Amino acid sequence: MRDVGSHHFIKNSAGGHSVLVPQPSDDQHDPLNWSPMWKGLAMFCATLVSFAQGMGPLSLAPMFGDYIEAFDSDLPSVVQFTGIAILILGFSNFIWVPIQTCFGRRPVLIFSSLICFGSSIWRAKATSYGSFMGACVVNGIGAGPAETAQPTIIADIIFLHDRGKYQTLYFVFYFGSLMVGPIIAGPMAEKLGWQSFWWLNTALLAFTTLCCIFLFPETRYNNRSRSQQGLDSSSPQLKAGSPENLQDEPTSIDKNSPVDHVETPTEAQEQTTTQDKDNLAPVLTHEDPWLGRGKPSKSQWKLAQPYEGSLFLEFWHPWKLFAFPIVEFAAFVVSWSASVFLTVNLTQSQAFAEPPYNFSSSKIGLFNIALLVGTLIGLFTAGPLSDAVAARLTKRRGGIREPEMRLLAMVPYVILMIVGNVVVAVGYEHHWDWKVIVFIGYTCVGIQVAALPAISSTYAIDSYKPITGAIFINITVNKNVWGYGFSKFITPWIISDGYIPPILTNMALTTFFCLTGVIFWYYGKTFRKWTKDSKMHLM
Repeated sequence: MRDVGSHHFIKNSAGGHSVLVPQPSDDQHDPLNWSPMWKGLAMFCATLVSFAQGMGPLSLAPMFGDYIEAFDSDLPSVVQFTGIAILILGFSNFIWVPIQTCFGRRPVLIFSSLICFGSSIWRAKATSYGSFMGACVVNGIGAGPAETAQPTIIADIIFLHDRGKYQTLYFVFYFGSLMVGPIIAGPMAEKLGWQSFWWLNTALLAFTTLCCIFLFPETRYNNRSRSQQGLDSSSPQLKAGSPENLQDEPTSIDKNSPVDHVETPTEAQEQTTTQDKDNLAPVLTHEDPWLGRGKPSKSQWKLAQPYEGSLFLEFWHPWKLFAFPIVEFAAFVVSWSASVFLTVNLTQSQAFAEPPYNFSSSKIGLFNIALLVGTLIGLFTAGPLSDAVAARLTKRRGGIREPEMRLLAMVPYVILMIVGNVVVAVGYEHHWDWKVIVFIGYTCVGIQVAALPAISSTYAIDSYKPITGAIFINITVNKNVWGYGFSKFITPWIISDGYIPPILTNMALTTFFCLTGVIFWYYGKTFRKWTKDSKMHLM
């Protein structure tokens, strides 16, 4: 790392290329030169959408008994309320992500929240199994952006060196909503009836919609205006000695580069910040008095931005990504790490409502506090740890940043994932004290589900930042198809063979996909070279 004026420069390797990039302003094409207040508001709204839209679909576990009674059904049937919503939610992003790419993030956040708002009212008023299932389907369609919008917004406005922290923030609030939902739903169902939770959820979604309308400006950057702006940026460029020294020097790279950051002038790579003893090297400084002082323009408050790109191509891109090894690695790690959490969500009522525990839905819901505490531990450790590990390895490599450097941070969380699964499976099977299962097993599950998805997906984004939305379609479809299948067979499998075989089989698959990270540690750059000429980098 080299200090140049007021900025640090780090070599970044992506798509098979290594370049010297400035930190913290590592993307000179970033049009969102907003003040921290505006970026904070944008992140608040994006996080609120992830939380509010995610809270409903997996809040049903403590209320399964109420639905069985209300709709004269059985446990496998009411578990499908969760499974169907998960399946539809994943595939709905084939609609939402192309819209957010071609028309902007703002209309997606607003209209998806409105759909979730309507589906929540429908759930509260449902009087039959079929009606409630219909509401679950609509909820799945509306809740898709909970899994894809915030990562795209993070890529829009957050610099490389902080991306790991914000990706962890996203996963904590998204998975946290899946934990808070049951915590609230259980006691409300017991005291006020199961409909009361859905009215609360309706109010939260109404608040979310209003926040998106009045507090969230558009974060998508219009590529057509980029070519018009050229060097006429509002931020002054690097200056060395006199202005003539840099007049003919390129200060940016074309957007078609496979690298998601800007290569600085040659002088920035060769000169230091002070003159040498012979005054042969000019002083190089970076003057940007407007950095971090901007605000959204009026056009960014429009309901939608001018159409840009191709909806057809945006629909096709996620399918193409199935051939990208790094994207597939992230998809499988996220999918199976999430399925570890799904296991706990789907089995807690089955395990704790039966003898010898005989716990009420209210108490079962409160057990999810341990999961929530675990995700908070993951929040405060995983993102900073992956960023710190990458920064340290960058320094040891002489300033060269490789996306694979984050992978090392997965190791402690894989161990915690294994511990959590073993404690839950064996504890359920042999009726251990509930405190051991909840305090140790559930907490470890919460930690790993905040950490492993964040680290692996950030690795994929570092490698292919321009297609963040398409990456998360791939991840979400993979995760939710497996989640739907898992919800179909886990309950009958447990009834047939007990808790240990299905839970530990899922754990073994999760461990296997995480261990493939060793391959990417050694050959990740080779895989990125395979795709460096892909048109994905032209987006």
